[in-house]
Amino acid sequence: MERLPSRLDLNLLVSLDVLLAECHVTRAAGRLGLSQPALSAQLRQLREAFSDPLLLPGPRGMTPTARALALKEPLRELLAGIHGLVSTDQAFDPGTAQQVFRVAATDSIHSSISTPLAARLTTRAPHCRLAMQRSDLQTLPEQLASGELDLALLTSQSMPATLHARKLYDEDFLCVMRLGHPAAARPLDLATFCALAHVLVSPSGGGFVGAVDAALQALGRSRQVQVSVNSFLLVPGLITNTDLIATVPARLAQHWAAQLAVVSAPLEVPGFSVFMAWHPRAHADPAQVWLRETLRQAVSAVPTA
Repeated sequence: MERLPSRLDLNLLVSLDVLLAECHVTRAAGRLGLSQPALSAQLRQLREAFSDPLLLPGPRGMTPTARALALKEPLRELLAGIHGLVSTDQAFDPGTAQQVFRVAATDSIHSSISTPLAARLTTRAPHCRLAMQRSDLQTLPEQLASGELDLALLTSQSMPATLHARKLYDEDFLCVMRLGHPAAARPLDLATFCALAHVLVSPSGGGFVGAVDAALQALGRSRQVQVSVNSFLLVPGLITNTDLIATVPARLAQHWAAQLAVVSAPLEVPGFSVFMAWHPRAHADPAQVWLRETLRQAVSAVPTA
């Protein structure tokens, strides 16, 4: 494991951690609340202390050297330990705290979970703010490690092994269609389901095959996916004035129950579990502990039927 110089200002180490996370002096300076010249001066001091360039100019910012990459995790562990040492005895008072909590998730999970969390925040932590951000699985571990994100809401299939995690709920699927749709007047059978035109949500965009199609194939059946969208939030507008049908996560379907007809799917579609995940650096932080517990309470209070 790489060793850090024994005599080095802690503020410089914090700056190095952010520089290694951003690989861009201007963005790192913004996160640190420093001017670009001030951070550049700190980078010069860091290069002298480590006898290494650490970050070299690249086509899209800065490229870390091999030494910098080796320093990254030991530095993060050191700063997390110091943060835990300082914050352990500091109580978090949600009534007076002024903090921004940043939570990453898909649009459907945000609609199901982050919305009730936001409602609790307005009453329990009125001076705190909530940033509901879209999750990017490629950058997520780095964002959590650097503190750019506080929590990620993920399925078990997309969970990085390096994170702490706690299951929030299990999710199934329901079908939604417009109010007054002929197929909503009676229990939906498999033949009718297959004969209808479907909307499919493909998060990456453009896909026409999903979990429902795999379940149908196992039964020797198929359906017609007429429209593919990259966001669940586009579904209500698409089906309100058409005879299209969509199979969506159950909590999301129940969220739309006032504007759409919600019916059971006529086949078993494997469900999934949703977890909240956080970096070890935030495990003992009082504000983060409060956020996770408040989120757990918000999810528990949401009706599931």
